[in-house]
Amino acid sequence: MKGFRLPRVSVLVPLLHEEEIAQALIARLSWLTYPKSLLEVVLVLEASDSLTRKTIARTPLPPWISVIEVPDAGALKTKPRALNYALDFCRGSIIGVWDAEDAPEPDQIEQIVTRFQNAPENVACLQGILDFYNSRSNWMARCFAIEYATWWRVILPGVARLGLVVPLGGTTLFFRRDILERLGAWDAHNVTEDADLGLRLARRGYVTELIPTTTFEEANCRPWPWVRQRSRWLKGYLITWAVHMQRPRALLQDLGLRRFIGVQAIFLATVSQFALAPLLWSLWLSVFGLYHPVTDWLAPPLMTAIFALFILSELLNLCASVIAVSNRGQRHLLPWVITFPLYFALGAVAAAKALYELYRSPHFWDKTAHGHTLPHYVRPQKKTPKNLPRAGPLPASIGS
Repeated sequence: MKGFRLPRVSVLVPLLHEEEIAQALIARLSWLTYPKSLLEVVLVLEASDSLTRKTIARTPLPPWISVIEVPDAGALKTKPRALNYALDFCRGSIIGVWDAEDAPEPDQIEQIVTRFQNAPENVACLQGILDFYNSRSNWMARCFAIEYATWWRVILPGVARLGLVVPLGGTTLFFRRDILERLGAWDAHNVTEDADLGLRLARRGYVTELIPTTTFEEANCRPWPWVRQRSRWLKGYLITWAVHMQRPRALLQDLGLRRFIGVQAIFLATVSQFALAPLLWSLWLSVFGLYHPVTDWLAPPLMTAIFALFILSELLNLCASVIAVSNRGQRHLLPWVITFPLYFALGAVAAAKALYELYRSPHFWDKTAHGHTLPHYVRPQKKTPKNLPRAGPLPASIGS
């Protein structure tokens, strides 16, 4: 950390109806090793959220942690709106975001500051890697951990190496403040404000990099809360796609053909694969000799090719998951990879809920409950996990 003047870093932590998580969050943030005189953690509360406010009031806060209350503004109570309001009160030149249940590695801020210092000026955002600290809680937690490992350690780096636009995660994001403000910060009406901001960064020619620092989260390991969380993500993807596709020619000019197609594959196809899953599953009726209307239109060789494509796609997904959890810290998840298709069956329910809400209440923020597995959490080590690179950023430049 020698050779340049350390900047002030402000990290926003939005909280809403958090009774179980607040005290644990403050304890975890105290493990950060960045100089506290240059660190500003802002807990962002809704003015009407008396539950979280009372919880925070019972916990002594160090001087580098402050609380900002976001005034009520009608029915719109979204995370991006709260972030936009709190941004004006931050003093840092680097702005970060963590979620309520996060446990960042103690030296995470040092890694962020060092990379921003050495990166080109057009590197606007650094995205850390997400993992779960409760992956042994139950079957859903194990499958969620497999999904995250596959996304963050296999799929996302691969997509980035192809030069496609990568949607940001909702946490462990760090921005150059001047660029963030130049883009107008977050879209207050989008329930996946992170994905939208990542796409806007790419359209303006800025670069996002993945860096090898991990933040541990709590896996959503109960069926209905999982569906609620996933439906919000899918709805947000649809909103993001629809907003940016209002002028498809402009989007094509900003991104180029390859990344334009990538946006369709990432945002639209992610939703459609879940929404159309029941229809695709029904095709298996014909395999067992039952009638399906599609057989009146498709010849037997074409049906055989479709089933072969289904099987091959599923095998590729399973292979990617096996690779993702083959490191020493996640090998306990290997036996559960074979059950992964059953886990994703819930995605069809989430997609139906997302489509319904897109019509009835597109800006409704379905809150994810936290704090159900706190007793199982252990303090992370300062070292970067062995399955991540130890030097330099991952080759995940986006937007260049």
